[in-house]
Amino acid sequence: MSQPSQHTQPAALRLSKAELVLVFITMLWGGTFLLVHNVMTVSGPMFFVGLRFAAAALFVGLVSARSLPGLTFTELKAGMLIGVSIMLGYGLQTMGLQTISSSQSAFITALYVPFVPLLQWLVLGRRPGLMPSLGICLAFVGLVLLAGPNGGTLHFSEGELITLVSAVAIAGEIILISRYAGQVDVRRVTVVQLATASALAFLMIVPTQEALPDFSWLLLCSALGLGAMSAVIQVAMNWAQKSVSPTRATLIYAGEPVWAGVVGRIAGERLPGVALLGGLLIVIAVVVSELKIRRASQAPTVPQSEGQQEREPGL
Repeated sequence: MSQPSQHTQPAALRLSKAELVLVFITMLWGGTFLLVHNVMTVSGPMFFVGLRFAAAALFVGLVSARSLPGLTFTELKAGMLIGVSIMLGYGLQTMGLQTISSSQSAFITALYVPFVPLLQWLVLGRRPGLMPSLGICLAFVGLVLLAGPNGGTLHFSEGELITLVSAVAIAGEIILISRYAGQVDVRRVTVVQLATASALAFLMIVPTQEALPDFSWLLLCSALGLGAMSAVIQVAMNWAQKSVSPTRATLIYAGEPVWAGVVGRIAGERLPGVALLGGLLIVIAVVVSELKIRRASQAPTVPQSEGQQEREPGL
């Protein structure tokens, strides 16, 4: 009776193809913060976000051209709603990168994970459980240390505050993707959401009075490169969240700010020790907020319930 239990444990450590895709996405995600931070020296944030997602929409549209005529109203609605959240999330995050480091931006952005149960509570009235509540508390403490590394007080700079709001928008994106993941064609809804994000970002140039940038190879190559990367990331997220449980996906996503910190460190960025501690607490909060406490009698029935759970609105 002891041999079967020894064979089942290693199986839990193996990563599926979808999970390996999410690991690769997380590495790409982490590396983009420094690149966008550098691009902000030659372009305004909304123009760059609009150009980036226009390129992404074009790439996905070319690959998915045959499936586009079958677009349904549900897919159009889902794509537009997700597109709004993408524009707010990436647009505000890019604005924040004008004034804060890529490492700091990545750690603050990671707060979208504990923000998901908090947002569900505020908007949908679903009170978070014990572990998500603990994750929210840890995230708050980490944010205090990260935002005020000198005085240890919650004092946000403009860039930090804007990035914090972007994390809320990204939490909304995750909820919407999970809400519609089992009801739509991944390729069609991805084209709609990327095109919506691009169009709204370009429109935001007017109210923000952002100056149009001069031609720059850094801007063009970065927009095309990140556009292709965004296309891959959005398609892969929509595809992977059909088969990867929210808990396992979030544990993988928790590595994003770590990868960003590694890249930033290589590039010469240095965060104070207290700020690094705050970043560590945020990563721990991400993991803790998605842990589930199961009774011993519930353990054998995990696989199917997780697969059904990730199609619900909440993560």
